[in-house]
Amino acid sequence: MNVGEKVLLEVCDLNVDILKAQGPSRVVHSLSFSLEAGKTLGVVGESGSGKSMTATAIMGILPDVAVASGKILYKGINLLTATSAERRKLSGSEIGFIFQEPMSALHPTMTIGEQMIRPMRMHLGLSKKQARDRASDLLDLVGIPPTRGVQGSYVHQLSGGMRQRVMIAMSISCNPALLIADEPTTALDATIQKQILDLLLKLRDDLDLALILISHDLGLVSQYTDDVVVMLDGYEMEQGATQEVIANPKSGYTQGLLEAAPRLGRQPHRLPVIDKSIYSKVTI
Repeated sequence: MNVGEKVLLEVCDLNVDILKAQGPSRVVHSLSFSLEAGKTLGVVGESGSGKSMTATAIMGILPDVAVASGKILYKGINLLTATSAERRKLSGSEIGFIFQEPMSALHPTMTIGEQMIRPMRMHLGLSKKQARDRASDLLDLVGIPPTRGVQGSYVHQLSGGMRQRVMIAMSISCNPALLIADEPTTALDATIQKQILDLLLKLRDDLDLALILISHDLGLVSQYTDDVVVMLDGYEMEQGATQEVIANPKSGYTQGLLEAAPRLGRQPHRLPVIDKSIYSKVTI
């Protein structure tokens, strides 16, 4: 992942600290990576590895008790020093975000149409009719035809797969150049997972998006990304071209993840347990 002319996002020595009464606790340690336009980066790790904290730091939506330091350069703009107005302008219009749980991210008392129309009117300057028509086109693009009447529905009336498609439609509604998907297939069955991930890659290609795919599943990431960052306890364990990392893992932790993954065709056996303590680094 060398920095070049097409680099859209560059994360440099990113640290994220959680402020506690007894002092700060670091949950992301000196993380660096870059992402080119039109490429997909996987960020892989188990729960608590810091992958979602990294994603929310890029979006500027860290919880109030968290503080980020270092640099996050988007088209040369340091997002960590940008003003609130600059961040609001970039969020949605330049950087889209797909939340892990649409049921929590979507407003329960507003229709899907109302939630889709508002950001398009604000960022794109569309009239209500123009925004409604665009919302219909976007829903159709992600596999929800107008005949389903989703714009008039509420989130609790939709299936899990439909909710996630709505989230994807909303995330691309203002023509972002970068899309961050935080565990976008959580709680979906295998068939719907594949449909959602195939859709994300199609949109990446059709719209020339850069995509960050956050996941705990290294096997899944291996099928859908160009490059990968493997994280453990807030540290980068390994990064590089995805197929090279899968074929020749340099980190014992990455190798352990690969060996512990169940595979079709393998004879039944007890999966190995990863003792992550032997890979953990000293917490700052």
